[in-house]
Amino acid sequence: MARIPYPDALIRRVLRETKTIAMVGASANPMRPSYFAMKYLLDKGFDVIPVNPGLAGQEILGRRAYASIADLPPPVDMVDCFRNSEAAGAIADEAIANKDRLDIKVLWMQLGVVNEDAAKRAEAAGLIVIMDRCPKIEYGRLSGEIGWMGVNRRVIDNRKPLLFGKGGSLKR
Repeated sequence: MARIPYPDALIRRVLRETKTIAMVGASANPMRPSYFAMKYLLDKGFDVIPVNPGLAGQEILGRRAYASIADLPPPVDMVDCFRNSEAAGAIADEAIANKDRLDIKVLWMQLGVVNEDAAKRAEAAGLIVIMDRCPKIEYGRLSGEIGWMGVNRRVIDNRKPLLFGKGGSLKR
C-alpha cells in the first residue's frame, strides 16, 4: 500500500483524459455501489460500458453489457475494477492482453481493491494504475462538488478549485 495516496495531479489528469470507461463488475441493481457510480459517471459525460458476464447482452442504464473486456469494442481509455482484490489480477491480465486493441491507458481499482502483483504487471505493460480509489468520489472531490463545505480545501468558501470549468466540471 506504499503507492497510496496518489497525487491529485495524477488523478485529475486521468479523469480529464478519460472518455470511455469499461466498468468490470457493473450491476443492474440500483442499490449496488457500481450502479450508482456508473450513473454518476454517465451523468458527468463519461461513456461507461458495463462488463458483467451474468448480464451480457442486457442493458444497464441504457448501455449494453458485455461478458468480458475481450468482447468490448474500441476505444476504452480506462478499466474500472469493481471486483475484489483477488479478482483484480485476472482483470489486470485481460486489460493488458487487450490494451493495444482497445487503447487502454488506465487500470483503476475501486475502494478496498488493492492487488500489488496485478498493479506491477499492468504498470510493466505501460498502464497507469490507481488502487483503492473511486473515480466517482475523486471526480466529486477534485471538481469541488464534495468540497463546497471546505472538505477538499480545508477552507469554507464558494469558489470552485482552479483548473475546472464552469459549474465545477472537469474541463475536457
